[in-house]
Amino acid sequence: MSRSPLQLPDFPWDSLTAYSDRAREHHGGMIDLSVGSPVDATPVVIRHALAAATDAHAYPQTAGTPALGEAIVEWFERRRSVPGLTAANVLPTIGSKELIALMPLILGLGKGDVVVQPAVAYPTYAIGAAIVGSTVVASDNPADWPENTRLVWVNSPGNPDGRVLSVDQLRAAVVRARELGAVIAGDECYAELSWQSERPTPSILDPRVIGGDLSSVLALYSLSKQSNLAGYRAAFVAGCSSIIGELLAVRKHLGLIPPAPVQQAMIAALGDETHVAAQRAVYRSRRARLLPAVEAAGYRVDHSEGGLYLWATSGRDSWSSVAEFAERGILVAPGTFYNESPAQHVRIALTATDDDLDAAVARLTL
Repeated sequence: MSRSPLQLPDFPWDSLTAYSDRAREHHGGMIDLSVGSPVDATPVVIRHALAAATDAHAYPQTAGTPALGEAIVEWFERRRSVPGLTAANVLPTIGSKELIALMPLILGLGKGDVVVQPAVAYPTYAIGAAIVGSTVVASDNPADWPENTRLVWVNSPGNPDGRVLSVDQLRAAVVRARELGAVIAGDECYAELSWQSERPTPSILDPRVIGGDLSSVLALYSLSKQSNLAGYRAAFVAGCSSIIGELLAVRKHLGLIPPAPVQQAMIAALGDETHVAAQRAVYRSRRARLLPAVEAAGYRVDHSEGGLYLWATSGRDSWSSVAEFAERGILVAPGTFYNESPAQHVRIALTATDDDLDAAVARLTL
C-alpha cells in the first residue's frame, strides 16, 4: 500500500543561511537576534529542585503529580486572575510547541476542517493543520471565520508582533468560536513579559472573557521564557476539563510524559515570583536600549507591547531589511516566516546577552 508523505514547508530558518554567513563576516562577528532562545542562566531555585529529583526510577505520571497540578492551579489564580481550576483542568506538556503541532490531530480534525490562526503568526499553527490536511485561515477578525472552523488559535502577546489582546478582544473571539462549535486555544507563553504593566497580560481563561464557563476554551503556557527553561521543555495547558481529558487519554497512549525531575522543577518555577520579576526587568532594560537604536536606524516599531521581540519595518520588503541588518553583523527574521503579506517587517529578538545587545545598539547607531 502506498502512502502520501506529509506536505510540509521547508524549515524557514534554513533560508537565513546566506544572511548569517554575511553577518559573520562583520569585524565584530555575528549577533543573532533572529531566534528567541533564552541566554540567561536558569534560576538556582529551579536547578536545585531538578537535582533533588534525579532519583527518577519509576515512570512519571502523564497527568503530572498532584503537587504539580496544585502548583499550576495556584499559579493561574495568583498570576493570571483565573480562579476555580482543579486538577481536571490542567495538564503538563513537553514544551508548548509539540502540543500546538499535535492539537488538530488529537482533536480529530481533517480535510474540510478549518484552523484559524492570527493574520501574522507563529508557523507551528499552520504545521499542525498541514499534518491532518486541514485548511488554514489567517484572520484576526472573528466575523471572517468560516462556518467549518473547528479550531481557533489566538496568541497574546503575539509572536512575532508582540500584540496584546484586550479582555474585550478575547471575549469576542471566544463568543464567535462558540457560535461555530470550535475549540479556541490561547497561546499565552509571553504573558509575564508585559511592557505596559507589571501584571501579566489577560488570559483567555479570565472570568471576564469566558463568563465563568470553561467549555471549549484552552490556554497554553510555557516556562521557557519567564524562567529560562527552554532546555527543560516545561509547559502546560489548562481549561475545559473534557478537552483536557481527551488530550490526556491520547498522550497516555503516545507516551508524551514530562520527565519526573522536570515536573519537580516546574513546581519550583511556578512557586517563585522573584526570579520572574528579575528576568522581566532584564528584558525590559534590553528593550529600552534596543528599541530607540532600531528607530534611529530608520525603522518603525509596531505593536511590541509584550513578549520578547520588536516588530520593525522601514516600509521595504522584509528580506531587504534582513540584508541591511546582516551588513551590520546582526541576524533578524523576516516577516515572510510569519505569513505577513506583503512582508515588510522583521522580528528582532531581545534574547541576547547584555554585551551582545549593547554591541548591536552601537552598530545600529553608528
